[in-house]
Amino acid sequence: MSKISKIGVVGAGNMGSGIAQKIAQEGLDVVMVDTGDELVKRGMDNIQRLLREGVERNIFHQDDIGRIMSRITGTTDLQALADADLVIEAVFEDKGVKTELFKRLDGICMDKTILATNTSSFYVREFAEATSRPDRVIGLHYFYHPAKNRLLEVIPQEKTSPQTIDRALLAAKLHGKTAILVKDAPGFAVNRFFVPFLNEAARMLEEGLAGIATIEEAAKRAFRTGMGPFELMNVTGLPITFHATVTLGNELGPFYATAGIMKSQMEKKTNWDLSGEVQEDKIAAVMDRFYGVCLGVAAALVDEGVATMEDTDRGAKVGLRWALGPFEIMNRLGIEKTFALVGKVADKYPGFRMPGLLTRQRQSGRPFAFTLVNLAIHKDIATITINRPEAMNALNETVVEQLTERFSEAEQNPGVSAIIFQGAGKAFVAGADIRYFVEKIKAGKIADIVDFTRKGHQLFRRIEDSNKLTIALLDGLSMGGGSELALACQAIVATPAGSLSFPETGIGIYPGLGGMLRLGRHLGPELAKYYTFTGAAITASDAQELGIVTRLVDPSAVDEAIRNLIGEGRPDKYRPRPIPDRFTLWQTLFGAENTATILAAKIPPGVDEAVAAKILKTVGNKAPLALKLVNQIIDRQAKTSRNEGIEIELDHLKVIFATADALEGLSSLGRKKPEYKGQ
Repeated sequence: MSKISKIGVVGAGNMGSGIAQKIAQEGLDVVMVDTGDELVKRGMDNIQRLLREGVERNIFHQDDIGRIMSRITGTTDLQALADADLVIEAVFEDKGVKTELFKRLDGICMDKTILATNTSSFYVREFAEATSRPDRVIGLHYFYHPAKNRLLEVIPQEKTSPQTIDRALLAAKLHGKTAILVKDAPGFAVNRFFVPFLNEAARMLEEGLAGIATIEEAAKRAFRTGMGPFELMNVTGLPITFHATVTLGNELGPFYATAGIMKSQMEKKTNWDLSGEVQEDKIAAVMDRFYGVCLGVAAALVDEGVATMEDTDRGAKVGLRWALGPFEIMNRLGIEKTFALVGKVADKYPGFRMPGLLTRQRQSGRPFAFTLVNLAIHKDIATITINRPEAMNALNETVVEQLTERFSEAEQNPGVSAIIFQGAGKAFVAGADIRYFVEKIKAGKIADIVDFTRKGHQLFRRIEDSNKLTIALLDGLSMGGGSELALACQAIVATPAGSLSFPETGIGIYPGLGGMLRLGRHLGPELAKYYTFTGAAITASDAQELGIVTRLVDPSAVDEAIRNLIGEGRPDKYRPRPIPDRFTLWQTLFGAENTATILAAKIPPGVDEAVAAKILKTVGNKAPLALKLVNQIIDRQAKTSRNEGIEIELDHLKVIFATADALEGLSSLGRKKPEYKGQ
């Protein structure tokens, strides 16, 4: 796959400058072009202002501003994009202007350059037709604000080549976006149901069903969001919503057409007045209307092949920050209630038909089932992708079950010689789904956690022992169970963005899927204790130096590295090797006697006191019972076989998950610092 090192953005407005900012934040060079020096300067100033705000919010450090800005070149010269790998058009929504720009870029840019449009209103194919390279034209639809919102709709048109799609998805990953594949259709995926959501709010106001305050509150309760439709229109600008409803109405019919009151509000050039009292007796009716419209449209777009159920849900959760996606909401409501609510919408608006998908699902009587793990086979290589980027690909029962199914399918295929494991989006796998553990503990079903973990172990042992070469593609962060999955593979190919970490003792538990065992086999018990006691990240370069990572390569060289590994055969991943000198301090600190001293909250004798004090401070924030168990388990595992070591981990699960500290740590994650009492 070709390297993507230089990206161009045409347009320095809010969207263009935001796109450029995000690209630069992720370490890539970007050239931002606009028609005048003042416009370019305004865009650069906007980026600096947002970065300063990020510093104030502790998102960035002051030094980051200079580094990020150094990667952005502002210019009025389109010729500066001649050697770009990817150029993203982000000018205002005027078809003629965009078409002319694509013609100019086609003549300026080298043949391999991909040209992308950020349009939200027009067909991507219309711009592809204006070029001599329709196979290298694609839609990349960013969401406001693009420097903050992680969602990116990747929109191939009918002539876009598979290679272009792959490079677009790589570009999305490189600058930290969660990408969903969407058909070149009106509204694409997310706006297809989001714009009717806004429009229906206006219609309910127009009908007198409820006032703005009530509609706002109902929307926030229905989708568990921080802002309702009228506030959103005020923030993003009513003209944007108005234009979107006009476009959808023209393309898809009167159901999508602009509400009369929205048109009049647009003409007044004023924001919606959000004041007023919430009428509780009207909340339920308004929620039902929102559900009927949004769920019905979501089902329709999936029915039409615009996007998958999974990507539609992903778009809602990542792009709109809904707590649940449309199809998850349907499962929560039940198919009968969903069908009834959508049926009311179909009765009210003659131009809207009941989606066949809902009819078929009602006939089945079952909830929607989601595919969270995908299998693709190309020649002799099977690639298994955990596709849950909105949750950083966290492992839950469904994911483990589907991982097992896809692995079995790949392993049993006689034409497959290697099986690659990768995560969608920015992360590899961010451990197990914490919500699952919390729910099981509160329900008194710790035995379910043990069964879940045992199934994970069974899968990981199969991966480690497979007669097919198993490779983890570690091109993003991994934590806990994700790092344990990577360690279970026979080889690891990592990019500089990859990392391993074991944060479990900080949330009241211990690594229970073989992390302690396999770290110990790789590094010895001392370093295994260091990484599990502290939760310190093992960077991709450190992991290579320690012999854990088999190959460390640029993202563009991943395919070649995998092919070379297949040619070399299964590596001896636990081969004896020296530990580099710079890690020996940690080995010393976590020797048997020193570990006991650390557990007693004392500085071990004969070591650097300043370094030891920092370690003590870090360890002091961890769950004491978890630390004691980690110490015992790693010591015992060092003297046993692999299978015996796994059983030791499983044997202590009931003990650790029954502690008050486990519930405290797991429940506190992302909310507050846990308060451990050693209970």
